[in-house]
Amino acid sequence: QPQLVESGGGSVQPGESLRLSCVFSGFTGNNVAIGWFRQAPGKEREGVSCIDSTGHSTRYSNSVNGRFTISRDSARSTVYLQMNSLKPEDTATYYCAAACVKEILGVGEAHLYDYWGQGAQVTVST
Repeated sequence: QPQLVESGGGSVQPGESLRLSCVFSGFTGNNVAIGWFRQAPGKEREGVSCIDSTGHSTRYSNSVNGRFTISRDSARSTVYLQMNSLKPEDTATYYCAAACVKEILGVGEAHLYDYWGQGAQVTVST
């Protein structure tokens, strides 16, 4: 059974950094595209970033472009989201999601992902 587990969330001050990890398991084959989403209280879910199954293609939302970096370590079946220059508006629960495809999916296309993690809380405040 496919499974995704996020870790690395926490509470930081504005301008600081965090790195989220998403360990995925139980997938058949190597074609696993990953996306990161977030949802703040009272707000709709928002696509943050995504990466294809090879790690060669990445995409970012306008709100995080230039501050966040997505990467993957296929040997460890792990996708990372490095978050720098964090802002209070980045506060949310962050979810990673997986689709059994090779190519990169669009940022925010949540309906294309089949499997989801349980979420990791990120809080940015003074």
